[in-house]
Amino acid sequence: MQNLNSLLNLTDVERAAENLKGISTKTELMYSPVFSIESGNEIYLKPENLQVTGAFKIRGAYNKISKLSEEEMKRGVIASSAGNHAQGVAYAAQKLGIKATIVMPRTTPLIKVAATKNYRANVVLHGDCYDEAYTKAKELQEENNYVFVHPFDDLDVIAGQGTIAIEILKDLKDTDCIIVPIGGGGLISGIAIAAKSINPKVKIIGVEPEGAKAMKKSLEKNSVVNLDTVKTIAEGVAVKKPGDITFQIIKNYVDEIITVSDFDIMEAFLVVLEKQKLIAETSGALSLAALKKLNDKNKKIVCVVSGGNIDVVTVSSMINRGLVSKGRLFCFTVDLPDKPGELLKISKILAKLNANVIKLDHNQFKTFDRFMQVQLEVTVETNGHEHINQIMVGLNEAGYGIVRIY
Repeated sequence: MQNLNSLLNLTDVERAAENLKGISTKTELMYSPVFSIESGNEIYLKPENLQVTGAFKIRGAYNKISKLSEEEMKRGVIASSAGNHAQGVAYAAQKLGIKATIVMPRTTPLIKVAATKNYRANVVLHGDCYDEAYTKAKELQEENNYVFVHPFDDLDVIAGQGTIAIEILKDLKDTDCIIVPIGGGGLISGIAIAAKSINPKVKIIGVEPEGAKAMKKSLEKNSVVNLDTVKTIAEGVAVKKPGDITFQIIKNYVDEIITVSDFDIMEAFLVVLEKQKLIAETSGALSLAALKKLNDKNKKIVCVVSGGNIDVVTVSSMINRGLVSKGRLFCFTVDLPDKPGELLKISKILAKLNANVIKLDHNQFKTFDRFMQVQLEVTVETNGHEHINQIMVGLNEAGYGIVRIY
């Protein structure tokens, strides 16, 4: 690998910023009281979920495509993507008046597929993850002589993503740390090169899901690894193999990589929705999920919320999962004698313990002896895990043996 500065430097990122004027949105930093209190730091959000295509990917995609030759533009472009890069490429191609074909995994949320088609791109659904879609896109590239626009392992794409760092450090010059989601590594590579060039003291932290930590494992082995499987609710970063270029950049410029669980992601998703009034997709919430894993205190930290392209069905599911994860919902079953007054006894205990009942299922057909007992399934709204423990203790002390569902 050549010297990294000879491949990509701050000047390239600054040129990309000029190139993107009038195309991408300059997303303004948002101070977050709730995440600041929780983490013991001064937390700001870089809301790329408010970007023109709903995610940061437009920056790199447009920078790349706009620099193609006239002959390359006539051939048309092709890309593989789990959604956000697809929209970035499709939007850029539409703006520049060229043909775009996008290969997306079959598991891609419908909102991202529909949005990509709305930019008049030809969408091909193939495979169950990004890597399988990538293989198909490369086949179509060979067959049709398209120009391939890589979602992360491309210098022009990386330069475009790096414009985020320029904006961050203009808005908050004394930033101590920038936290960035990692999929293939293009976003953090661009941000790291630009930020470290402007201020070498800025700490750059990457975040990966526990079920898709390809870059972290690559760094541990000092070579790019290809995971056998990926399993995470953050489909936008579900990448089996990171980039060769991004690996080298991250190895040299990124200070640390943190991994977070799906439960961490769900909790962060819920907090940013409920308290910050922002909708982040699961991969977009990674940087916020990482805050609980930091050892730093009293630092000025910027979390890149990388995207917000998420459908309402998934939002509903994520809200419920987040509520359960944070101990805000509690569901249990209990077998009761089939006689009047038993349901009232349970209700009084729950009322005394300030548990708000939101669902009841009184079913005599779920027990072995349906003529003598009924099974009661109760869902209550709670104020955290300690409150749930108080309810369980209260019911047990009253002689009820309960089974926790969630």
